[in-house]
Amino acid sequence: MHSPSVDSPPRPPRHDRAVRAGTVLALCSVLLLALVAAEWKPLLSFDGDVSRTTHRWAVDEPGLTRACRILTDWVWDPNTMRILCGVVVVWLVWRARARWTALWLVVTVALGTALQQAMKAAVGRDRPVWPDPVDSAHYAAFPSGHAMTATLVCGLLLWLLHRGGAGRALWRTAVTVAVVSVVGVGLTRVWLGVHWPTDVLGGWLLGAAVAALAVAAHQRLRP
Repeated sequence: MHSPSVDSPPRPPRHDRAVRAGTVLALCSVLLLALVAAEWKPLLSFDGDVSRTTHRWAVDEPGLTRACRILTDWVWDPNTMRILCGVVVVWLVWRARARWTALWLVVTVALGTALQQAMKAAVGRDRPVWPDPVDSAHYAAFPSGHAMTATLVCGLLLWLLHRGGAGRALWRTAVTVAVVSVVGVGLTRVWLGVHWPTDVLGGWLLGAAVAALAVAAHQRLRP
């Protein structure tokens, strides 16, 4: 005698999962923003301790510092990431005939940049100041534009690859490059003494939140 089968609970739609992930990331971003704006002492102490240590290392290791400047100013620069998006947009329009997705990518990256600049202006956090700086940067510190742009762009492009059915080798390579880029750019910004560690964390969280919510919107409008 066979026991009656019990159906497994249906999985939530993919856009719902993306919305949940984006919401959690956004809430974490808001919490970090509040702590930074309130100048919470344990947070400031952590930032100061890490930054002083890494700056001392950067001064003592000029070769590694020079490599970090090349990576952060050229390879992982926000403009480099935007150019990469531009190449993908051209491919989407020309080869894939996916004009709606190309427009979605352009709008998402533009909104991410606008949000980043608005938060910088609203928080107005000062960057680290050193008597012997190894690099310089402009605008306010929080959140890190390099970290946010790299996270947003890499997240969107990885999702497009996954959606397009990328092969296993290509997918693994892309994930590896994305992880190294996102983590690497954050570390170089702290190493070069132009950002506090929580600036980078804020950029990572905000970039991931925007990417997740943008994916949810795409899945909702173009399933």
